[in-house]
Amino acid sequence: MKNTTKILMICIGVFTFSCNDFLEEEVVSDISYSYYETLQGIESGVGAAYDPLRIHYSSESNASLHQLGTDTYQDGRDAAYRTQLNRYEATLNSTFAQLYTDHWAVYYKGINTANTIMDAIGKIGEGEMPTELKITRTAELRFLRGLYYFYLVQSFGNIPIVTLPELSIRTEFKRAPIAEVYHLIISDLRYAVENLPPTQDDYGRATQGAAQHALALVYLTRGSAVTAVRGQQPTDMDSAAYFADAVILSNTYQLVPDFADLWDINNQKNSEVIFAVQFSETQLYNNNSGNRDHLYFGMTYDLKPGMKRDVENGRPWNRIIPTDFTILELFDRKNDSRFYKTFKSTWYSNNPDNLPVWEPAGGFVPPPDLLGKPKFEVGDTSIWVTAEIYPEDTNFDSLYASKPYYYMPMNRQDNANFFVLLKHLDPTRPGFNDEIGFRDGILFRLGETYLIAAEAYGRKGDFETAVERVNVIRRRAAYQEGESKPVEYWKVEGGDYADRFESTESAMLLTVADLASEPSFVDFILNERAREMNGELRRWWDLTRTEKLVERVQKYNPGGAANVRPHHMLRPIPQDHIDRLDPQGLLEEEQNVGYF
Repeated sequence: MKNTTKILMICIGVFTFSCNDFLEEEVVSDISYSYYETLQGIESGVGAAYDPLRIHYSSESNASLHQLGTDTYQDGRDAAYRTQLNRYEATLNSTFAQLYTDHWAVYYKGINTANTIMDAIGKIGEGEMPTELKITRTAELRFLRGLYYFYLVQSFGNIPIVTLPELSIRTEFKRAPIAEVYHLIISDLRYAVENLPPTQDDYGRATQGAAQHALALVYLTRGSAVTAVRGQQPTDMDSAAYFADAVILSNTYQLVPDFADLWDINNQKNSEVIFAVQFSETQLYNNNSGNRDHLYFGMTYDLKPGMKRDVENGRPWNRIIPTDFTILELFDRKNDSRFYKTFKSTWYSNNPDNLPVWEPAGGFVPPPDLLGKPKFEVGDTSIWVTAEIYPEDTNFDSLYASKPYYYMPMNRQDNANFFVLLKHLDPTRPGFNDEIGFRDGILFRLGETYLIAAEAYGRKGDFETAVERVNVIRRRAAYQEGESKPVEYWKVEGGDYADRFESTESAMLLTVADLASEPSFVDFILNERAREMNGELRRWWDLTRTEKLVERVQKYNPGGAANVRPHHMLRPIPQDHIDRLDPQGLLEEEQNVGYF
C-alpha cells in the first residue's frame, strides 16, 4: 500500500492497529465497534491485520527460533538466553516467555483481527462498500489468517481454532488436531487464490501470487510428513507443484539476474519479491518497531585493528553464527556464486587511530624497511575471513604476523569471529548504534517458488521436471560469463586466475542422473534450500516439516547434538496460555509430548 493511502490507528481492547510504511495513520480515540462497520474502519482494520507479520523481523527471539538449533546456524558468543534454542536444554519449556509473547500471542492477535474485520465486512451495506472491494479485502484477511495459522501449526502442532471475533476475554479453548488446522489453512488460502487480484495498486498487499506461493508451501509441508499426522493426502505433491508452477508461469515475477542484487538495499522492490513486510524510516508507521535482523548475524569486526563500528558494517551482536557445515560442506564455493554473495568475508579499514604495525612474532621478521610501519592504510583490506584450514602444527603466530591484514582462516574463527551473513545488513540506519533498521523482510520470493516446485516433482518421482526447476536456480547461482569472481576463487578455492571471468554454469547444472544418484533426494533439496535461502528465517521449519531435525542437528550442529530429541520437532505450548484456561484439562491434553 502506498504512502498516499490513509489509514487510522485505533487502539481498542481487542487489538492495536498499526500499519506498514505504505500506510499513513491518524490517531482516533473513543471509537466503538460500530466504527468497523464503516468503509474507513474496515480499511483501517485490514491494515492492522498485516501488522503481526513484522514480528518475524522485529523480534530477536523469532530470528533465533528459526535459525538456532538447526544444521546451518548455531549460537554465538552473546546468544544469552537463546542458547537453549540451539542446545535444546531443559529450559526450552513452556515457561520460555518469548514463545508466547513473540509468537503465539502475536499470531493469534492477527487471527482475531482478521476474524473481527471479516465479520464487520459482512455487516456493512452495499452502498458503502462495493461488492468487489468486499471480496478483495476478505481474501486478504483469509490469506493472512491462513498464514498465521500455518506459522502456528508448524511450531506448536495441535492448536485452538478460532474463526469468529473474540470481543471479550475467553478462557475455554480446546486444541484442534493438526489435520483440522491444515484443512482451515487450505480453505483460507484457496479462497485467497480465487479472489485476490494478480497485482494490487498498493505495494505490500497480498496478491494472487502470494496466495499461490503460500498454498504450494502448505501442501508441500502437509505432504512432507513421514510419521507425523497432518491430514496429508496423496494429491498434496500434485497440488504443491500446481500452485508453485502457477506462480512461475504467471510471468508476474522474474528472478533477478544476479543473486547479489536481491540483497541490495536500493533494490528491495525487485521483480523476484512476491510478498514482503515493509518497514518505514518514519517510526510512527512502524508502530515503534523496525527490522532488527541486521543485529544478530554480525561478528566483532569493530574490535579489530584498523576498525571501528560504522553504519555500513553494522552493529554486531554475535547472536547467530554459521555452523562449520554451512561454511565447509554445503556450498561448492569455487563455482557457486551464492556463497560469496551470501557471506561477508572482507572488511576495509575505517579507523586511522589504531592501525597495526609490522613487527616480529613467532619467528617471523618483517623486512627492515617495513618494521614499525602501518600494515595498511584506511580504505585497505583490514580483515579477511577465509575457509582455509591449516594443519594444527602450523606456527600460527608467524602466519598471522606475516599477513598485511587481520587474517582469519577457519583455525582462527570462533563464536565471535566468523563469516557474516550479508542478507540482513542495513546501511540506511541513521547511526552506527541504531538497533532499528528499515530493510524490508522478504517472506516469499520466486527463488523459493522454484524450489517448492522442484521438491514436489522430485517427491513424485518426476526427476526430469525437478531438475528443470532446480537448474533455473542453479543457472542464476553460477558465475556468469564476464563476471569478475572474488579473489578467493584463485587464492582459496582452487580456481585458475586465468578463468576469473569465465562462466561456471556447466559445473553448476545438474542432470537427471545426478539427482537420481543422490543418496537422499530430501537431503539434497534441503541442502539446495540452504544454499539459496541461507539465513532467511525458514530453516527450523524446513527441518521439522521434513522430519529431519534430529538427524541433521546431530550430524552438523555440535551444540545441539547431545540434547535434541524427536519431541523437539514441536515447541511447547506456552504456559501463559495454559494458565488462563478455565476449565483446564489434563496436562497431556494441553501440552505437547516431551514437555510434561
